[in-house]
Amino acid sequence: MDEQSSLLALFTSSFLAATLLPGGSEAVLFGVLTAYPELYWSALGLASVGNTMGGMSSYAIGLLLPDEKSLLKRLGGSKRGLIWVRKYGSPVLLLAWVPVIGDVLCVAAGWLRINWISAMLFMALGKFARYWAIAAAISL
Repeated sequence: MDEQSSLLALFTSSFLAATLLPGGSEAVLFGVLTAYPELYWSALGLASVGNTMGGMSSYAIGLLLPDEKSLLKRLGGSKRGLIWVRKYGSPVLLLAWVPVIGDVLCVAAGWLRINWISAMLFMALGKFARYWAIAAAISL
């Protein structure tokens, strides 16, 4: 796979991994950085942007849910994420990268109408930090 195709695959897997679909963007990041170490910053940036966009798609789903019953159905019946977002606001989205709970936080943030810019910034910061830690470990 050439450089452009590798980066496109990384972006796509990062986006999908942040939605309610399971994904393995870390493995794709590992593959890209192993094959093309010179793409370190490009890969890190694309993975972070793709994952943030996927998180924002979950946020958008939350915007579309009409009531708390619909929200809880979408969240699998758990109120924990909703409680956290109500209590801590957009900074809790630093945890949007955490498997399973991150999806819940993003949907809850949308449903609660958390300011989308601050939601996106905190989400992006957490996701960038995660990919940076993974990329740094791969580069050792």
